[in-house]
Amino acid sequence: MTEKQRKAKNAYERERRRLHRLHLYENRARERGHIFVGGIDEVGRGPLAGPVVAACVITDGPLMLRGLNDSKQVKAELRAELCEIIKSTCIAWAVGIASVEEINEINIYWASVLAMERALKQLGRMPDYLLTDAVRIKSYTGVQEPVIKGDAKCATVAAASIVAKVYRDGLLVELDHIEPRYGFAEHKGYATPAHIAALKEHGPCVHHRTGFWRVRDAQQ
Repeated sequence: MTEKQRKAKNAYERERRRLHRLHLYENRARERGHIFVGGIDEVGRGPLAGPVVAACVITDGPLMLRGLNDSKQVKAELRAELCEIIKSTCIAWAVGIASVEEINEINIYWASVLAMERALKQLGRMPDYLLTDAVRIKSYTGVQEPVIKGDAKCATVAAASIVAKVYRDGLLVELDHIEPRYGFAEHKGYATPAHIAALKEHGPCVHHRTGFWRVRDAQQ
């Protein structure tokens, strides 16, 4: 075995072990008799503009997908690839959205919960067991387990975060065509220096979240 082959084998084994650890909560759920395990997560709490998006995926077995992780830890090209594999592999998946208007009205936390509730309603079936990223969804009547940093600890939650992230990024690219002054396609609504500079120059638009202090400052 060459040095290159040895390194490749070691990398493969490390990734395989990581993916096995990532299924700890799903495996525990199945050991208790739950076959269809779901994971749910949202993306877009932090941005100054655009909706918050949640996704839920349901699996009946492990997602041993190389690179599967919290969406924030996955490069954009791999996220897009994984998203398509996840959607074609899962038993069911769905997306839910809470608008900027709803974020402004009920705050970002409750808008995130609302997006998750909408994602669940869009599913063709409910999971037997639902893993969440440290959120308890009161309207969901099945068995659920909130996990702190669930998107980094649970395969299904990580998968949901990737689906939600790819979907929301697509929405912000579309929004950039409608309102090109702010560069939404580049920063996806986050508070980058370029976005802050555009806010100071143009002021906020209807797609900005008025409850966020950087947006309020730009209105003054």
